[in-house]
Amino acid sequence: MNGPEVPAARPDVQEPAPDEVPTGADAAAEVLSRAHAWLAQDPDGETRAELRALIEAAESGDNAAADELADRFSARLAFGTAGLRGALGAGSNRMNRVLVAQAAAGLAAYVRESAGLPPVGPDAPATESARDERASARHDAEDDAAIVASTDAVPERSAAEGAGGETDASQGEPAPVASQGEPARDASGDDSSAPERDGVADAPPADASGEDGAGDGDGARDGDGAGVEASDDSPLSEPSAPELTETPSADALEAEGPEVPGILDDAPIVVIGYDGRRNSDVFARDSAEIFAGAGLRAILMPRLLPTPVLAFAVRHFGAAAGVMVTASHNPPDDNGYKVYLGGADDGSQIVSPADAEIAAHITRVADAGDISTLPRSLGFELATEEVVDAYIAATAAVAPAPTGAEGLTWVYTAMHGVGWETFSRILEAAGYPAPVPVTAQLEPDGAFPTVAFPNPEEPGAMDLAFEAARDAGVDLVIANDPDADRLAVALPDDAVDGGWRRLTGNEIGLLLGWRAARLATAKGAAPGASLACSLVSSPGLQTVAEHYGLDFHATLTGFKWISRAPGMVFGFEEALGYLVNPGTVRDKDGISAAVAILGMVSEARERGATLADLLVEFDQQFGSFASDQVSVRVDDVSQISDLMAALRSRHPESVGNVAVERVDDLLGGFGDLPPGDVLRLWLVDGSRVIVRPSGTEPKLKLYLDVRGDDRDDAVVRIRALADGARALLAEYGG
Repeated sequence: MNGPEVPAARPDVQEPAPDEVPTGADAAAEVLSRAHAWLAQDPDGETRAELRALIEAAESGDNAAADELADRFSARLAFGTAGLRGALGAGSNRMNRVLVAQAAAGLAAYVRESAGLPPVGPDAPATESARDERASARHDAEDDAAIVASTDAVPERSAAEGAGGETDASQGEPAPVASQGEPARDASGDDSSAPERDGVADAPPADASGEDGAGDGDGARDGDGAGVEASDDSPLSEPSAPELTETPSADALEAEGPEVPGILDDAPIVVIGYDGRRNSDVFARDSAEIFAGAGLRAILMPRLLPTPVLAFAVRHFGAAAGVMVTASHNPPDDNGYKVYLGGADDGSQIVSPADAEIAAHITRVADAGDISTLPRSLGFELATEEVVDAYIAATAAVAPAPTGAEGLTWVYTAMHGVGWETFSRILEAAGYPAPVPVTAQLEPDGAFPTVAFPNPEEPGAMDLAFEAARDAGVDLVIANDPDADRLAVALPDDAVDGGWRRLTGNEIGLLLGWRAARLATAKGAAPGASLACSLVSSPGLQTVAEHYGLDFHATLTGFKWISRAPGMVFGFEEALGYLVNPGTVRDKDGISAAVAILGMVSEARERGATLADLLVEFDQQFGSFASDQVSVRVDDVSQISDLMAALRSRHPESVGNVAVERVDDLLGGFGDLPPGDVLRLWLVDGSRVIVRPSGTEPKLKLYLDVRGDDRDDAVVRIRALADGARALLAEYGG
């Protein structure tokens, strides 16, 4: 089958539950036992009611309910380099507040361990003397702690209520931050009047009843803060500054207990962001409380924002780690938990061995069996708009509008995501004309009501954008996915049904790579400056790099690898991900990529050229590259392992009518590539076939690339190669 397929509702990569579910007569009893234990610690009214109903039905002999419980508790969602991602619901095999609390506590333990700090919570010494020592240290060191409730933007509740208190479904979702475009308000509805400084907001301490404390701090200090606002009675500092924040009130200390360590001014920072999906705000708030409860300096982003803004904030604040609560373009009932690391990782997503180390901490927390025992604190901080403003300024500078932007017409869709509010401000700052909006998809809506799957690659996802484009007669269409880390672009094409064609990720990536190479060499590229892409993306980028005298790096799939390419000035992957501004963001960024595309199109307009003309000009200068993808979906993931094993034991001699010249097996690593379950077939005519399992779906994927003498020749070659790839899968049992 060619092209993208409907994504699976949840990841296929899972880890076993702490104890394997027994088989036979005891299996159902074991599952019920786990379900009851989970129910006892679940703080969410909705998932608790859902699980209680399933338990009662299963105990009444309902086989369907018993099967559903088995699915929810026979495994855990695996934490890996992509963090967590799965369907919302109760159980260890779903995304929910219990699972997120375990993940947050595990990440907090990892951050503390990496910083050389002693463990807290379940790992901390439990003796009475140890408790007394911690309590005494916190009270004696007046400036050594900050328990500051961000009540200007979150509901007033105690840390104990946040940890395990009942939240009835009828109460609705907590609102951890102010809604977009509105001032933060306290629980009574009054506008917050907390002064701003240093880009982080916090309010006076709250006691156990949720009432404001009576802090008597001496006001905000001066400094060049990284975008942080706080009240006068809780001065904050740069991560390395010697000043410490205000001592918490006695009531707050008593309510939270001596297990909660003081938050030192130089404590490692963790930044938490979230998008508009269901429960994203709740998961973010829970995480902030747990990070603060672990003695880390937790900074919650001011409202729902795109993933690239969180990735930017990790570096902006000098954070040790960052968390983005998002499932990107997954189906509506999914959510996820994406982790970044600062320091030597420079704000990139996690890679091995960090993923396994974090996962081990998460397992330890889960094995303890009760998230209500995790230390929590209301001492997290709230980032101000300064960090968003800084991202906007940096992104607008990617491609300030040239004179050709005047009169440019285009359509934009946010795909029901969080991209538009930030992107619109960047457009204004950079000087581009406003687009024709797809109004029905412009505002955040976690139900994604107008699309089956909120992924611009999926058939039908951009239909409303194409309809708006036909009505308005525009030059191009630009789309972001729901968390705005991916970019889709379409242009008018009378040769296709509907008159509009979405460019492939490779076509966009090659245009942006061409732009980046020109800019880098025009400015005098530093030695080692490079272009980078995943190994399954178009080999045309290497041709561009060689033409301009730049280095080139092919990496394993994912921006966790692309972002680490040495000297990178631009990177991309064929799945609509582009990194055009690596000096500020170390992850794919659909907003900055959109600005770069608008800049290219506007510059072309100055000489009377179009986006279609740019594609022709690329072919004329570098050759005609074409790509396609063939995949097979399986019911049993073991079939994928069998197919890969068969291909390794007997290498194909040809694909279609073209002989295979050599095969690269990356299982043990290859060149400067780390190990990966990948086979790369080079054909005698220069074509390439890469075979790898999907990381998120039960599919085996074949990535196909050719280079033709011209565009027509490339089209013929890629069609023939796709036919050969399908025949190859059939031959090997796919």
